[in-house]
Amino acid sequence: MVGPPPGTTRLTFRRWSVGDGRLATELWGDPQVTRLITATGEMSPSEIAERLHAEIDIEREHGVQYWPMFLHDGTFIGCCGLRPRDRAVWELGFHIRSDLWRNGYAAESATAVIAHAFGPLEAAALFAGHHPDNRTSQHLLERLGFHHTHDEIYEPTGLMHPSYLLVDPGGR
Repeated sequence: MVGPPPGTTRLTFRRWSVGDGRLATELWGDPQVTRLITATGEMSPSEIAERLHAEIDIEREHGVQYWPMFLHDGTFIGCCGLRPRDRAVWELGFHIRSDLWRNGYAAESATAVIAHAFGPLEAAALFAGHHPDNRTSQHLLERLGFHHTHDEIYEPTGLMHPSYLLVDPGGR
């Protein structure tokens, strides 16, 4: 199991654990965050617990998850990581606490996860999508080198989400 990516100048990553309910609630209990990832715009306490356990299960099965991330002083920022999509293609995603938006954490964490995916995980490509109203994520994905390929239904929101691909920039 490869585990989370190495940290950055500001961020550290680790695995979710069953004791992280408070952190999960801080993130997925925030309607500003969940309006972009769920059809109802919110997650109940049981849905948050299910999401936390799903992250743990995904890592157990595939060695990846949306890893929780922290500033070096211990401040919880959100999560950024990978999901299995297709053979040799991982899906990149990030959720940042809304009170910490516009600090560059999504770009910094995504850059670290991209390097991890194309490095130790030997991904051939990365997929990413975003809520159709989330122009900030669109611009970030484009800055990271992703190219729009199509729109596809994202079941949790029931909407067509713009979808992108990033082929290994190192050509490995």
